[in-house]
Amino acid sequence: MITLRKSSERGHAHHDWLESWHSFSFADYHDPAHVRFASLRVINEDIVQPGTGFDTHGHRDMEILTYVLSGTLRHRDSMGQGGDLCYGDIQLMSAGSGVQHSEVNPSPNVAVHLLQIWIMPDRQGLAPGYQQKNFPAEDKLARWCLLASPDSAQGSLLIHQDARVFAARLDGVQTLDYPLAAGRKAYLHVARGSLQANGYQLSAGDALMFSDAAAVALSAAQDAEVLLFDLR
Repeated sequence: MITLRKSSERGHAHHDWLESWHSFSFADYHDPAHVRFASLRVINEDIVQPGTGFDTHGHRDMEILTYVLSGTLRHRDSMGQGGDLCYGDIQLMSAGSGVQHSEVNPSPNVAVHLLQIWIMPDRQGLAPGYQQKNFPAEDKLARWCLLASPDSAQGSLLIHQDARVFAARLDGVQTLDYPLAAGRKAYLHVARGSLQANGYQLSAGDALMFSDAAAVALSAAQDAEVLLFDLR
């Protein structure tokens, strides 16, 4: 079964400093039909205005990935980790038993556009951890670039869940398939551009949810970038 989730159906919050779209229930947006998908709990698409951001706040028992689409995001946390993330940089923070962090836009004049993703860990009370890595754009061109996995395969970041997170970029006549093993689910999120996936025409912010499907099949892309979550 394949289920379409249109961008326009997401929750939306607009503040002076932040515009955010929620694929799943988050903050003041509650949708009983879209609380999570398997272990995937949050996909927030955020645009943070220059010189603003998320002040220091806490998390626990969540695997938090940050995927910057444009601009710069500055991270600081209670583990002593910090640095700037730009396009191609992927951050994975394991909140575990508890961590405090801030995420701000250091630019005086350019907004930062990002996806923040939460995946529920396979156990609670883990020691907090932080990982960051740059994945070059060429590694995503018409291929699945593995960003995070439970075994750090192919140099990916280690995530504490039976989940694999991929990114890919396609354009023009390029096609790309991803076979799904029996019993696995998949969530496809379009980060930018447009393409066809399994007969559905998708644009930025749209998503497909796959259950008991054989494969994800992408084609007819126009400057498209997608994230794919292979989930138990």
